[in-house]
Amino acid sequence: MLSIPADNVRAVAIVTAIQSGDVETLQRHLRDSPDLVAARIVDDRGVSRTLLHVVADWPGHFPNGPSIVAALIAAGADVNAGVIHPGPNGSPETALHWAASSDDVDVLDALLDRGADIEAPGAVFTGGTPMSDAVVFAQWRAARRLLERGATTTIWQAAALGLLDRVQRFCLNTPPAAEQITNAFWHACRGGQREVAEYLLNRGANLNWIGYDSKTPLDVAHESSAGVLVQWLLASGAKRADEFK
Repeated sequence: MLSIPADNVRAVAIVTAIQSGDVETLQRHLRDSPDLVAARIVDDRGVSRTLLHVVADWPGHFPNGPSIVAALIAAGADVNAGVIHPGPNGSPETALHWAASSDDVDVLDALLDRGADIEAPGAVFTGGTPMSDAVVFAQWRAARRLLERGATTTIWQAAALGLLDRVQRFCLNTPPAAEQITNAFWHACRGGQREVAEYLLNRGANLNWIGYDSKTPLDVAHESSAGVLVQWLLASGAKRADEFK
């Protein structure tokens, strides 16, 4: 496997071609050096990513993204390759995870159309699927496109997307632990999902749980600009995290 330091002239040239959307130059590089298609770009931390990760990298939405994806896969790129980390704690996200994290629906579709595994594990923080990354980073367009393309959801992902029927099935089929109910409630508030939030509060969710980034459900509802949800939370006794200090 060819590994190229990110500051190497060769790496800079191929990354520039990919992220500028220059399909012709990319294809010339691949014709001149066929080993490049399986190459990994290694940053100064030792993290190794594929060329498909480069097109899906934050902030995404690079010019001609789908055409770049098509050119790389046509040349033999592995659509399901994961990031490689030097230590044991890194997340082996695929390019699809990164497209979801960047809310880049066009690249996400291009990857799925060419065989990307919609249920691949490896998401940051959870080890889960691309849906996990989309919801964790509040990339709602990507999350909904993954849903349209057949992605499964956990209870907290379904809650964040306002999928009350799925949340109800989770609760009725195999009742979740109290912590899971509260976690799902927090995500419902972050997603601005009043109906789901009310259902989960009635199932025993902790109204004032101080969750991720030290924020309460009311905090994240405010951030989502969900005015109706905020008013309902306040009427229910919800508080901001700074009220507990």
